[in-house]
Amino acid sequence: MDDVKNALTQQELIIAAKKRMAPVTWDFLSGGGESETTLKRNRHSLDSVAFRPRVLISVPDPDATTTFMGQKIRIPVICAPVGSLHHMDPTGNLAVVHAMDKFGSMAAISIMSNPRLEDCAAATKGYKIFQLYVRGDWEWVKKTLDRVVAAGFDALVITVDTAHYGRRERDLYNRFLRRNSAQRSNLEGIDLDAEWKHRGALTWDFVEACKKHCGLPVMVKGIATREDAEIALKRGVDVIWVSNHGGRQMDHGRGALACLPEVAEVAKGKAPIVIDGGFLRGTDVIKAIGLGADVVAVGKLQGWALAAGGEDGLVRSFEIMEAEIKMNLALLGVNKLSEITPAHFFHGAPVMNEPSIVSPFPVVSEAFRRWDSGSY
Repeated sequence: MDDVKNALTQQELIIAAKKRMAPVTWDFLSGGGESETTLKRNRHSLDSVAFRPRVLISVPDPDATTTFMGQKIRIPVICAPVGSLHHMDPTGNLAVVHAMDKFGSMAAISIMSNPRLEDCAAATKGYKIFQLYVRGDWEWVKKTLDRVVAAGFDALVITVDTAHYGRRERDLYNRFLRRNSAQRSNLEGIDLDAEWKHRGALTWDFVEACKKHCGLPVMVKGIATREDAEIALKRGVDVIWVSNHGGRQMDHGRGALACLPEVAEVAKGKAPIVIDGGFLRGTDVIKAIGLGADVVAVGKLQGWALAAGGEDGLVRSFEIMEAEIKMNLALLGVNKLSEITPAHFFHGAPVMNEPSIVSPFPVVSEAFRRWDSGSY
């Protein structure tokens, strides 16, 4: 669409993104690992939770705001770190931090996206989160962390579910090499042929060493079990980030929302919990908050919105998400996020026979079928 500011639904933004994105870029952003079973289970786990609304409760103006890392944000949604964002918007992370400043939320900036981390930090007055992929030895890590601290970032995310890069067969089929499209200025001094060895050697000791060296709050992204949540707490991790990498790493994993309750059982009240993995609608966010998360991070939705309309597209996407959250809070009979409990949910069979990344959007699904048939 020509004017993303007038979009009334996420579906309009997604269709606009599909029209504007190169097919290989769409597959990179929207696809998953191998058979994409984990990606589909992300959607399946969300669709398996139904609501138990309460009625005749006064809800004149539900409050969707929350506090995360000591900062008040407009909705419990932040931008997940996404690499190669310049394929969706030429300014990459600059569009993201500007949009979050304008809307009233925050973003985690990926080491794998442009521009330089120093430029990203300078572009926002908001809370600054930097996401680290380990691509070099400990000396390289220390130099990178020193850059992060000097740039003024407030927190560090360490992504830990990429000991080996997942087989993303859409990318393999398209011969799309992500490392050739990443922002190299954030990866100074690495040996590309040896970087996988450093990723595969990560341990909890490494996480502690990073925290000690940089002195920033540390979030560990990629927690999917009670056992790892318990270790994270014992190791002094500040934020537990539940994630299966959007279904892009290990195939045949559980949906992200299915992992949340057992993590929340041990971590809730002890460390904030972030979750990502296929969250696309306000109802998805409400389910995550009610089952124990503090905030939800969006990746694919962020990329689609940027492709649809850059900074304006991302702001509009968050505004639509806010409208969905507030309406559904009212229909549940709650005035604020903290009033949502597991008692508002019923766990049953989803109605969608074939979950997919766009199955929550009926207009998009129909449009894509027409695309596939050549009649769009």
